[in-house]
Amino acid sequence: MSTVVIVGAQWGDEGKGKIVDVLTQKADTIVRYQGGNNAGHTVVIGNDKYVLHLIPSGILHGGKKCVIGNGVVIDPAALLTEIDKLAARNIGTDGLFIAQNAHIIMPYHSAVESEQEKSKKIGTTLRGIGPSYTDKIARQGVRAVDLLKPEVFRDKLRNNLEMINFLMEKYYKAQKLDEALIFDNYMKHAARLRRYITDTQTLVNRDVDAKKNVLLEGAQGTLLDIDHGTYPFVTSSNTIAGGACTGAGIGPTRINKVLGIVKAYTTRVGEGPFPTELKDAIGEDIRQRGGEFGATTGRPRRCGWLDIIGLRYSVWVNGLTGIGLTKLDILDTMDTIKYCVGYRYQG
Repeated sequence: MSTVVIVGAQWGDEGKGKIVDVLTQKADTIVRYQGGNNAGHTVVIGNDKYVLHLIPSGILHGGKKCVIGNGVVIDPAALLTEIDKLAARNIGTDGLFIAQNAHIIMPYHSAVESEQEKSKKIGTTLRGIGPSYTDKIARQGVRAVDLLKPEVFRDKLRNNLEMINFLMEKYYKAQKLDEALIFDNYMKHAARLRRYITDTQTLVNRDVDAKKNVLLEGAQGTLLDIDHGTYPFVTSSNTIAGGACTGAGIGPTRINKVLGIVKAYTTRVGEGPFPTELKDAIGEDIRQRGGEFGATTGRPRRCGWLDIIGLRYSVWVNGLTGIGLTKLDILDTMDTIKYCVGYRYQG
């Protein structure tokens, strides 16, 4: 197995969680390398169903290292909720590691995103993912390591809120955010998360050097990539295989295989182009039979035929060495299964 990257080859929701869980049984280290709690992986073990948004699904198997990489943006409250839900089912998190340079989602990120979405519909999950990545690129983000240094965290919070509160009050005509309340809440989060925060780049690369099996787990899908997707109807991170390198701190020549996960039909959530979309009874039948409702938001997914043109594009930009096909059984009742082999522009 060695070092393997798992990517979604469509618009996400391809069934990566199931494939990752199968491969996890052979893996020593599982790394989530991008996105945030805007994505959900559903895993079924026996009669038990688990929905994970941040923690790699390897946590469900004992003796695995589970890494939240530097390319992930982390909502501490959401992460702690996930940890608590696992604990309630007697699943420990001693094998969890959080990159010290991963960025933290702050309350003002979701507040700003909510105001932005009112005027410009992108179809985001309103979890502050985009604004958090914006702060990261602008070099004014809060990182996990900052949570361990109260004065550093306070200074960053104060500096950011000065501009954010001006924006909220003067431009959006919305309520300002309370610095003291945010500080106190995040220090409580920090006290619980402290034991997980570490230098994960060194951890992952040492495991690769030791010839251990490393599985790099992506979220969403290729066509939602910030650079290579259907912009602007995309997510805020690099969802393609190259994102594994930047989001985990591992060089491209250290990756042995790239596996693209593909559904036998196509779905997408939210706004944006969808050439093979079915807005009829067939599309609704696929949605119901396939359970095509978001693991994170519960929103119904738009459904359509398999798009071979889009899949070929995913093969190119990811350098796929293999494909995992899922949900073919959902189409069992159909006399004819269609797929797209070309586009016709304006007629």
